[in-house]
Amino acid sequence: MNIDVPDGKDPIQYVWGEMVPGIGPAASKMSLAVYAHTTLGLREFEAARLRIAQINGCLFCLDWRTDRDGEKVEDGFADAVAGWRTTGAFDDRTRLAAEYAERYALDHHGLDEEFWERMSAHYTQAEVVELSMCIGSWLAFGRLNHVLGLDAMCMLPER
Repeated sequence: MNIDVPDGKDPIQYVWGEMVPGIGPAASKMSLAVYAHTTLGLREFEAARLRIAQINGCLFCLDWRTDRDGEKVEDGFADAVAGWRTTGAFDDRTRLAAEYAERYALDHHGLDEEFWERMSAHYTQAEVVELSMCIGSWLAFGRLNHVLGLDAMCMLPER
């Protein structure tokens, strides 16, 4: 871990809650809001989330699977996300979610007219904004946890 945590303190609670009290709790609320308030389908949500986890290398995010009323994506889904270009396991929306996450993280300047035409054929503008906010949250906070060495200790609180 790259942050000194006092003995007896939970590293996640300390970093996200105590170290920067004006920012940490607000960031935590944003991080949890994408799970609590999403309108996106589970498969496209998880495709984008897992692609960012793969890019960030966040150990916890790679292991996490979003649960919606007992439903999770199938075993092997993460492998399909890694091979989003060629997998037969995805419909157009799911494939686009994985592609958008990757390009958002690695080549946001390369999001061209052709890409946006495909997105607008499959997603409403509100869904594009929601997906963008989710991806931004995962990119920022998953990377923060990985860079600071917190990702091996991360536990999401129960909703």
